[in-house]
Amino acid sequence: MLKPIIAIVGTGVLAAACTATGNTERSAAGGAVLGGLAGAAIGAVSGDVGTGAAVGAAVGGTVGAVHGCRKDGGCGASTPNRRQYYDERAGRYYYYDSGTGRYYWENGSPR
Repeated sequence: MLKPIIAIVGTGVLAAACTATGNTERSAAGGAVLGGLAGAAIGAVSGDVGTGAAVGAAVGGTVGAVHGCRKDGGCGASTPNRRQYYDERAGRYYYYDSGTGRYYWENGSPR
């Protein structure tokens, strides 16, 4: 009964220690470990620890990966501020891009 839990925790610790590329991998490994532990606990109540741990690890890993990806700025985390302003002299709309700190006309050319 403890072997699946020990295996999941050991794998998660190794995966978290070996990744150094970004938040996605670390969050996925951490989510898999926590999900595996929670799944094993729920599986122990229902009678099947191994299946509960596997399902929990899969769900936790997926949620962790999406969270880490959003932390890195991917997966639709950051949408540009497209609030437009009207320049009366030019008779055109423009917007401010806070990522670059520049102003652009509504067609994307620099202002």
